[in-house]
Amino acid sequence: MTNFGDMTLNEFCSALSSDKPTPGGGSASGVALSQAGALACMVANLTIGRDRYSSGWEAAELALSVGNKAVEMGNVLADEDAAGYDAVVSAFRMPKATEDEREKRKLTIQNASINAAKPPLKIAELSLELLRVLPSLASLGNSNAITDVGVSALLSSAACKGGLFNAEINIVGMKNHIAEEMHNSILSMREECSKISREVMHLVHDSLSECEIPYRSPSTGKHGCGPVLPNSWDSIRDSSSY
Repeated sequence: MTNFGDMTLNEFCSALSSDKPTPGGGSASGVALSQAGALACMVANLTIGRDRYSSGWEAAELALSVGNKAVEMGNVLADEDAAGYDAVVSAFRMPKATEDEREKRKLTIQNASINAAKPPLKIAELSLELLRVLPSLASLGNSNAITDVGVSALLSSAACKGGLFNAEINIVGMKNHIAEEMHNSILSMREECSKISREVMHLVHDSLSECEIPYRSPSTGKHGCGPVLPNSWDSIRDSSSY
């Protein structure tokens, strides 16, 4: 099984853009999850130990724990997603000359498709787990890294919705209790993902609306802000596209 986590960014992008079916959207969602987790960890590390943000240390510790899990599992699940797809392709290539062969092939395809839906569904679950800790990190964490929390949320949302897409396509048309349970989970997670992502975006925009002059910190190199931007974020806050 290919280990996408060992690839450079250029190597992964090259593999992703090739005419081979894997890696595809599911693997890309796993990588996005890892990046979202890494950004959350960065903000947490910029918060913990700084007296100014002591009220956010607990939230940062939780974000660090969940973020590290996302970093670790995102790339693993990217590999598992590709392997799951390959198993479905192999099932479709099974012989179907006789009735017994056709029945065996049908059952194998169904089982392989269910199994192929599990890695992207797990990507979505872990992405949602990460999203759930980001509102507190945005509210209480290092304000100089507020936009990094926002990007983490955007990547988490993309990973979640991408995982749900790739889980859903594997169970389309299936009529059994496992597929039905997966479908119900997909609907629920998609709704929660959008809700939390919008919440984090509003927190980020609210923080930026209090800034006067954006700047880059000479000590950390991170972007931060001073007191109040004249711009109104109302049109952005009303967006439902997150």
